[in-house]
Amino acid sequence: MHTFYYIKNGFLFIIFLLGFTLSYSQGTRLLREPTISSTHLVFTYGGDIWITDLSNNRTQRITSTPAVESNPQLSPDGQTIAFSSNRSGNNAVYTVSIKGGDPKRLTWHPSSSSVRGWSPDGTKVVYSTSRDSAPGSVGYLWTVGVNGGPSTKVCEQWGYDGSYSADGKQMVIDRVSRWESEFRGYRGGQNTPLIILNLNDWSEVLIPNNKSRDIHPVWLGDNIYFLSDRDGISNIWSYNTTNSVLKQLTTFKGSDVKWLNGSGNRLVFERDGYLHTLDLATNASNQLAITVVGDFPWAETKWEDVSKNATHASLS
Repeated sequence: MHTFYYIKNGFLFIIFLLGFTLSYSQGTRLLREPTISSTHLVFTYGGDIWITDLSNNRTQRITSTPAVESNPQLSPDGQTIAFSSNRSGNNAVYTVSIKGGDPKRLTWHPSSSSVRGWSPDGTKVVYSTSRDSAPGSVGYLWTVGVNGGPSTKVCEQWGYDGSYSADGKQMVIDRVSRWESEFRGYRGGQNTPLIILNLNDWSEVLIPNNKSRDIHPVWLGDNIYFLSDRDGISNIWSYNTTNSVLKQLTTFKGSDVKWLNGSGNRLVFERDGYLHTLDLATNASNQLAITVVGDFPWAETKWEDVSKNATHASLS
């Protein structure tokens, strides 16, 4: 706390510097969808992909289009970013180097495709799509090679999200999407258990679930990390695949953890609009101070005719 007092003309003046100092040091807010490697952090802001060098905190924009880029995922070697973009009209899968450059489009099906991760060897991108599910609109997990070409369905189990085991022989799957992700305390039919699927014999193991919202599975080593609101607030939990032990890693109160990703011995997550890391060796979390600087045409002052959008009016 930095408080300064001085008296002038009989009045006592008190100056508080704490609030301004903290808000400035915390960096830019509304950073979303982080993914991490040993050297870099990638996230979305303002509908574009951004990257931060963790050695010097230098941040730069990778994409700059009127379209919406989302769901970035760093490759296992940390050199390539897979992401979804609607620059072609519908969400498709793209890849781009962490150094920037022209993105390469990998999927061309008219159905929307949302990137979910990579195969352990880095040769394929995993994505979710409802293609070939007519007449319904159920999502399945597919893979496409980093050089493009035909896509391959991972399995016949529904799949909105998923993460491979290190040996590529198993996958943890979140079966369904949520129509309202901010519906706190929801305990309805959309809250299905995370499934550990054996890709050789298609056998399944369900991670214990009592109708809680368990999402964003990340498989690292022997543990599957995920977000769960089973204690009332969305926090980070782990499930050990060797001894079936469930463990709560964070105990935040108030606001939820919104996103989860990880690499090596570190997780990255989104909370309160800021990005945080969690050291799995010490269970210590750290809020990152990332400052995003760029030209944002969508934020410029401009005149808009909104008369066609007005549905109600009231005169004074």
